[in-house]
Amino acid sequence: MDKIYKSIISALIFATDEPIKANELIKAIKAIDGEDIAVSVQEVETAVEELNEIYEQTEQPFRIRRIAEGFIYATDAGYANYIGYLSSESSRRRLSQAAVETLSIIAYKQPITKPEVETIRGVNSDYIINTLLEKNLITIKGRADSMGRPLLYGTTDEFLMYFGLNRITDLPKPREIEEIMKDEDFLEQKRQIMLNQMEEVAENEGGLNEDESEN
Repeated sequence: MDKIYKSIISALIFATDEPIKANELIKAIKAIDGEDIAVSVQEVETAVEELNEIYEQTEQPFRIRRIAEGFIYATDAGYANYIGYLSSESSRRRLSQAAVETLSIIAYKQPITKPEVETIRGVNSDYIINTLLEKNLITIKGRADSMGRPLLYGTTDEFLMYFGLNRITDLPKPREIEEIMKDEDFLEQKRQIMLNQMEEVAENEGGLNEDESEN
């Protein structure tokens, strides 16, 4: 197969999030270069084999895999442990809005008990606090002297690293937060973020409505 088309096949497979079949690759090529282009399923499969040979010879960390009767790029099995670690780290670091809210309360009020956190938030915080403990963003600092001696929570060094702080005193003061909230640039950025989120929701709902109408 022509070297150019081998590169095109590579680019098409690379650009897809799901396995793409040989016929779909051929359809894309002919849609751009014309129906008279002679590209067969066998040639596509041969191109994939040749690309994988190149990746192996040059010790690339990825290969083109055949999955669900299609092709998709995937990292080589030898790197599975490293990729798995990175994925778990990314997942571990993601925080929900409720988690950020709870973490903020603990950061500014520490050491603080769970009942005190719940009084401020107005909702049960068992799950969120357990999640923050698992992520090592907060830790148990001791027990309060109040009735029942509830546990006291505070932030960790991991918390500082997560938010890029040198020390806990580097947190913005409440007065500084108020000033930021009133800043025109901040308000405009917040408005733009909200608009983008609304557009995404509208697009998703539009897609669902189209699917429902087709069914």
